[in-house]
Amino acid sequence: MKVVVAHNRYASGQPSGENVIVDAEIAQLGAAGVTVLPFLRSSDEIGTFSTAQKVLLPLSPIRNGESQKALATLLKAERPEVLHLHNPYPLLSPSVVKTAHAHGVPVVHTVHNYRQVCAPGLYFRDGHICTECRGKAFPLPAVTHTCYRGSKAQSAVMAATLAYHRGTWKQVDRFIALTDRIAAHLVDFGIPAERITVKPNGIPDAGVAAEPGDGFLYAARLSPEKGLELVLEAWSRHPDGALGPLRIIGDGPLRPLAEQAAESRADVTYLGPLANAEVRAEIGRAACVIAASTWHDVLPTIVLEALSGGRPVLVTDRGGLPYLAGDAGWVVEPEPAALADGLVQAREGAAALAPVARARYETEFAPDVLTERLVGIYREIVAGRG
Repeated sequence: MKVVVAHNRYASGQPSGENVIVDAEIAQLGAAGVTVLPFLRSSDEIGTFSTAQKVLLPLSPIRNGESQKALATLLKAERPEVLHLHNPYPLLSPSVVKTAHAHGVPVVHTVHNYRQVCAPGLYFRDGHICTECRGKAFPLPAVTHTCYRGSKAQSAVMAATLAYHRGTWKQVDRFIALTDRIAAHLVDFGIPAERITVKPNGIPDAGVAAEPGDGFLYAARLSPEKGLELVLEAWSRHPDGALGPLRIIGDGPLRPLAEQAAESRADVTYLGPLANAEVRAEIGRAACVIAASTWHDVLPTIVLEALSGGRPVLVTDRGGLPYLAGDAGWVVEPEPAALADGLVQAREGAAALAPVARARYETEFAPDVLTERLVGIYREIVAGRG
């Protein structure tokens, strides 16, 4: 089977779990015997554009004729059975769906965010969940609130793109929703449920830590929507040392809060940003991993890494977090009192749930399991069109 994997890579200066997932999926498909034809562009290209190209850049999310011509050439030459689209913005555009269909190629689209409706793709604005654009033919609130990169002009372009491509998205043959929350978002957008399959991303197995861990690990971008303030407020409701150690990994605008907490409490350590191998090692040192997002987080990789390492998770009831945790952790409201209580429960029950966490990874998130499911989706789509 030949499959085109289309993805606009995020800029290298902007760490992207999506880039990592796409690269891993390409490798896993190849190992499973699928002939993968990568059709990739990168936002890094924008820095090399001529003045004329930069002038036309705002129109790129709507169509990008250059990408459509290149894709048409690839489809004619290789005649793939399926095109699998990930991120189309800004240099591919959702128009790749129409280009693929013009050449008789069905389209599978993995939905990594809420950008069919929301300009920044987050359903989050000014420190709170926002769904003002949901159900609107033209997402004017995104322009009013300068939701896209803090620019009214860029927000207007993205709002126009979303309005223009509402019909394009509804032509996709099969949507892959990473969690049940994304599936619900797509149904609300108007996609029939029978065209949606819930299939999360997987991550390579790093193995279970040999020794039992102690305390908690929080690893995320240190920004408001990821819940660092919530974690520290909940932690402060317990005496120093009562819950064991709390280690914090990451960087971002709230870094001073992490540094201040580490200075004021002996049971808090701020480790700064770490490489993935070091993060995995810290997961093994902890008894439980915290994911305390206050937005509808889609699929934070840290939860999958925790389960892979045999560590249960304490998560908020936002986005895909309850789906990921399953029976391998605790789900609480994103409120300090609720999280403070959850910390006590996790402290007492983490050791008992460690094998449950590992079993959940092996059955639901291991790459070989998910690759088999993905290839099955491809075959089903091809058989259906035939």
